[in-house]
Amino acid sequence: MNPQMPPKLALPGVKQLVAVASGKGGVGKSTVAANLAMALHMTGRSVGLMDADIYGPSVPLMFGLGAVNPQTTPFPVEKYGIRLMSMGFLVSPEQAVIWRGPKVAQAVQSFLAQIDWGQLDYLIIDLPPGTGDAQLTLSQSAPLTGAVIVTTPGEVSLIDARKGVKMFGEVRVPILGIVENMSYLEDASGNKTPIFGVGGGQKLADESKVPFLGELPIDPRVAWCGDNGEPIVRKYPDSPVAKAYLALANTIADAANRPGATPLPPVSL
Repeated sequence: MNPQMPPKLALPGVKQLVAVASGKGGVGKSTVAANLAMALHMTGRSVGLMDADIYGPSVPLMFGLGAVNPQTTPFPVEKYGIRLMSMGFLVSPEQAVIWRGPKVAQAVQSFLAQIDWGQLDYLIIDLPPGTGDAQLTLSQSAPLTGAVIVTTPGEVSLIDARKGVKMFGEVRVPILGIVENMSYLEDASGNKTPIFGVGGGQKLADESKVPFLGELPIDPRVAWCGDNGEPIVRKYPDSPVAKAYLALANTIADAANRPGATPLPPVSL
């Protein structure tokens, strides 16, 4: 074992750990993580969702929850059948978390090692954007099955998404694939209009030599559902975007369960 790498945490009850990551904010990564977790649950899997964004936790809002009393509330908190953990349960939305990197890394590890997640088919980890302490801590210490990279079609998003791909290659975590969010707007007649560009996710997958997992369409109700505490996959299960998430859940499940997944070769950051 590399002496510089910390030992992997033991999570014997969790079958698959999947990190959802992005190189930059604003691409809908947390929305993807929340709806992916919901979709996996709705297709018959037992699922947990861990919010690793210590500075900007959004999972409580997306599931209609807030800060709780940790002395009387057991963690993880359960909502809609999904087990949840987030810094947002411990601090109010108005309170800023002003911590240096090592303390953030410690909090992320405690969410994994000190929370009784029980028996899960999937634990989805919503990483903060970028390639900082929280991302490196999880990548190096959590027994990740693999990572899903979220991008939008435009080149600005791709520039930062490439950094995420390189980071996971450096720490030898397999990339399960690329998800392109906000790919197009579809009208009632089925006509698709790209708003933020075309083909960026496929381009990143091709150049990174990893699978392209699919496109997620734009739907204004996605943001409304997130703000009102019920993921669109649950609120509007027959919508095109919900069906896209359900298909994505099965695609990611197939990728995560594929034997012999090979990490990307290390690359220089």
